Amino acid sequence: MGIPYIQPNGDKLTGDDITTTMKQLELFEPINLAARPRVIKASPKSDMAIIWFDIWDSQNGSKAKLLINHSFNFGRYIATIRATNMNPGVPQCHNCWKWGHSTFSCHAHSSRCQKCNGPHKLEHHRDLVWCCKANFKLNPPRLETAKGEPCPHSFKCVNCKGKHMADDNKCPFWKHRFNHKWHSKKAQEARETRANSTCLAVDGTKI
Repeated sequence: MGIPYIQPNGDKLTGDDITTTMKQLELFEPINLAARPRVIKASPKSDMAIIWFDIWDSQNGSKAKLLINHSFNFGRYIATIRATNMNPGVPQCHNCWKWGHSTFSCHAHSSRCQKCNGPHKLEHHRDLVWCCKANFKLNPPRLETAKGEPCPHSFKCVNCKGKHMADDNKCPFWKHRFNHKWHSKKAQEARETRANSTCLAVDGTKI
């Protein structure tokens, strides 16, 4: 789909912008997104964006057929939906939000939140985590986040430890999603870190 990368208000186009527009269009009424749409620039020097989105579909692709080659309005622009080949990049699991395996092959015991990595889905984050609940014993006291407002607090990405959600396209893991060697190196580093953290004797020395 071709849509301006920079919006009229000066903000960069986001996956949430695309999701909001899709929900308002009759074309997408029978469509369920498999994940939040991804927004990338058409080229490094381009002011246009390409949006990638995955949908839940049947084996015969009946839902995809409703979308392919159809157009819709995005503001004053017309976007056209094209079919693409399966993404050849490194997969990101939408269950635990780590890279290197698909959602269907994930061995995590429960879904994880891409914001705080807690054992819950993102839509339940506000109801279950401590950060948005009032605590007057703290100094200064923490006030409750207003009902209906998104969580304003920052957490570390489960992959790069940066201050963003695990599925954010600012994450280095996302930027290197087509670089299998880079991801393999990061996976090896993570395995070595886990191994070193478990090799401790009772007195605190490595064994």
